[in-house]
Amino acid sequence: MSGSISPLAPKTYAEMPPVRGVRMATAAAGIKYKNRTDVLMMVFDRPATVAGVFTRSKCPSAPVDFCRANLPGGIARAVVVNSGNANAFTGRKGRESTKMTAEAAAKAIGCAESEVFLASTGVIGEPLDATKFSGVLDGLASNGTEDFWFEAAKAIMTTDTYPKVATRTAELGGVTVRINGIAKGAGMIAPDMATMLSFVVTDAAIPASVLQSLLSAGVGPTFNSVTVDSDTSTSDTLMLFATGAAEGQATVTADDASLDGFRSALNDLLRDLALQVVRDGEGARKMVAVTVEGAENDEAAKRIALSIANSPLVKTAVAGEDANWGRIVMAVGKSGEMADRDRLAIWFGDVRVAVDGERDPTYSEAAATAVMKQEDIPVRVEIGLGNGRATVWTCDLTKEYVEINGDYRS
Repeated sequence: MSGSISPLAPKTYAEMPPVRGVRMATAAAGIKYKNRTDVLMMVFDRPATVAGVFTRSKCPSAPVDFCRANLPGGIARAVVVNSGNANAFTGRKGRESTKMTAEAAAKAIGCAESEVFLASTGVIGEPLDATKFSGVLDGLASNGTEDFWFEAAKAIMTTDTYPKVATRTAELGGVTVRINGIAKGAGMIAPDMATMLSFVVTDAAIPASVLQSLLSAGVGPTFNSVTVDSDTSTSDTLMLFATGAAEGQATVTADDASLDGFRSALNDLLRDLALQVVRDGEGARKMVAVTVEGAENDEAAKRIALSIANSPLVKTAVAGEDANWGRIVMAVGKSGEMADRDRLAIWFGDVRVAVDGERDPTYSEAAATAVMKQEDIPVRVEIGLGNGRATVWTCDLTKEYVEINGDYRS
């Protein structure tokens, strides 16, 4: 965890009420950091339904493999998360440590290993000594409380400078249900599915197959539309659990019209968490929303937006408060998507800096620079070819990013 909190951190944190059906506890097991909670256990006293999306990395961590194997069962009784070590690229030892952890968790709460889900975050390539925390799981299983969301968010942090929490309510079948979520992530963020780690729990009664379709659709415009540094983690895990503990709410099906409010609340919560991750980008001082309109289709718009958002030259210009729109042109041109130089228009905030493929005749350097001095900078690009549209969020690239990542292991 960095010494100073990101200047883009929330001024206040959401009050996190309990969600019925889930208890949590944390411990300091000394996995990497001393005197800091680094193990989180979530316990579902009654079986919860579960959905998940994971990294598309071809070098996934051992816990990601473990979760993928258990997900088709659709039932969760426990989640164990550790920070400080990703248990990735750890070979046979990695598989053994996930097995040891799952066995300890299953024994602690009296369930099958197939009903346990695991996640690890931190250094890649270091063997994870599961004996450090498998011994604390008995205590965590019995000590868990419902009112522990903020502490849970703290326990899964690595280089994060603040815990990420969000909560929403929705109407489902005439009953008010709650959705709570936590996330961690600051660097190695170009999720291509989710963030580093995020866990969302609702007390609604929703079958696993319906939960999965909601989650798979929800990540596209949220977690899959943020990037800090264009690097996709080996460990990306986003899981959604439904405890079914909301009183009086009947189980819903996939074609239930009453799901609309829940879907909207879930997507809003996912977007909230995803933007908190960007706002904690390592060394970040500014957040940039890149909107591309007029592309061939939505997919093309998103690829162009990501090309802009991931460009080190664009991101360093933002860090230097330099309205260098030539770098936007560069990033559009290299995206591989259809673009017509002579139809291109670019805005920084409300200031149009380029139009019809050249500098705007009314261009004001002072007006553009004023936008670049803001903490939140909207960049909009009109391609002029179709109806495709997408927004991607990123942050600037500062000297602090290099410093944080230059000595991450030391």
